[in-house]
Amino acid sequence: MALVPYKEGAGWGARQLHSPWAAFRFARHDIRLRQDWRRLGVAAVVWDAAVVLCAYLEIGGIDLRDRSVIELGAGTGLLGIVATLLGAQVTITDRAAALEFLESNVQANLPSELRSRAVVKELTWGKDLGNFLPGAFDFILGADIVYLEETFAELLQTLEHLCSEQTVILLSCRIRYERDHKFLKMLRGRFSVHEVHYDSIKDVHIYRAQRGSHKDDF
Repeated sequence: MALVPYKEGAGWGARQLHSPWAAFRFARHDIRLRQDWRRLGVAAVVWDAAVVLCAYLEIGGIDLRDRSVIELGAGTGLLGIVATLLGAQVTITDRAAALEFLESNVQANLPSELRSRAVVKELTWGKDLGNFLPGAFDFILGADIVYLEETFAELLQTLEHLCSEQTVILLSCRIRYERDHKFLKMLRGRFSVHEVHYDSIKDVHIYRAQRGSHKDDF
């Protein structure tokens, strides 16, 4: 997730976003996340797309137990934390400037017996790919990571590197601008893409993408 500080009073549901904490309950666990809008901007607050994808993973019939998962642009870490609580082995990634903040949330919210199942690791899209085995993950997760057009090519390059023929990509996002449609068109040029869920209250879409024309259950 890009690190884009915003000025006080810029809108975007300022009261919630500027709160130093955000609390949730997933996978029978209470989760309390630190937020730091002033220092890290959008990378350090919880967005609706992450909450919707967490709920989808919990109740959508997806079995993450002992699956290898990587989260891109993790921000506060909510999605990676929930995937770990649901039984996955998770690599939780973001840019270097967000890692200390991300690690603190992960460590504070995972029971001691599960902490070894979650690894926080630096990943700048398109630049750190040699540190990740190609096609090594069963699932790739991303919540509200599609918003800066200048990152689209690097994000696609990263997805292609991380994917095997069996890897399932799950991306949750709001479709706010024409550039969001542009990214989906670019994604469909390289993967088979299907919308699998829409939350009409939060206006969040979840897309599943795979190489080729896979339509199998997962």
